[in-house]
Amino acid sequence: MPANIIDSLQVKPNKEVSLYNWKCNGLKKINKEEAERTLEQDLIKNMSELQYKLFADKSQALLIILQGLSAAGKDSTVRSVMNAFNPQNCRAISFKVPSEQERSHDYLWRIHNLVPAKGDIAIFNRSHYEDVVEVRVRKLLPRSIWSKRYQQINEFENYLDSNNIRIIKLFLLISKKEQKRRLEQRIRDPVKQWKLTESDLSEPFIYDSYINAYQETLSKCSTDWAPWYIIPADAKWLRNYLIAQIIIKTLKEMNLKFPKPKFDILKFINS
Repeated sequence: MPANIIDSLQVKPNKEVSLYNWKCNGLKKINKEEAERTLEQDLIKNMSELQYKLFADKSQALLIILQGLSAAGKDSTVRSVMNAFNPQNCRAISFKVPSEQERSHDYLWRIHNLVPAKGDIAIFNRSHYEDVVEVRVRKLLPRSIWSKRYQQINEFENYLDSNNIRIIKLFLLISKKEQKRRLEQRIRDPVKQWKLTESDLSEPFIYDSYINAYQETLSKCSTDWAPWYIIPADAKWLRNYLIAQIIIKTLKEMNLKFPKPKFDILKFINS
């Protein structure tokens, strides 16, 4: 896939974002059948090989952050794309409403506690960005508190990056129409009803409030060290294909290397 397509998904630092008018250049050139075949035959294998190299290298870690409105496909992305990773050194963590213990600490405490170790990958299904989006939309905290968190988060992520923890942030952009369709599907499907919460059912009515909150978040928190990517998520095949490409590109940029043996292997080969 041409690099300029991935570039078109990335939010540039200090750029104002309008999600209502977001255009991803070149996406019409992607063929569905070819993308699905490439993901299954090449990209999943490539991700697995790069993860193995990351584990062997053990000098860096990768943190993947998934954000999106209800029904945007965060869980589905973990199942469909992240299954390329060996679970021995990859964890998927879902952040729910903070526990009593977590509320007794600063809001980044539970996040920092689960940052991946060197050689590992962590996938955050929701993250510290709930503390600037959810609290804003649901009016859980005053603006005077959550508005300061943009800069705090940027500094926190810069600290992680400075300590060799590479960060990818993926915002799954789902349309209001598609979100409504998926939520209605969950309501009718007994197998999926367990996933519903009362707040999920209210989301279509406050869709615009979430979009406005995410527009400001993406604009203020996409940095050179922790960029945001806007992923069109109405089509699951396209979402999966683009995310796999971004992960592979990032892992390749980390310049991973297999370490040299700590003993002379030639002695055993020649003996």
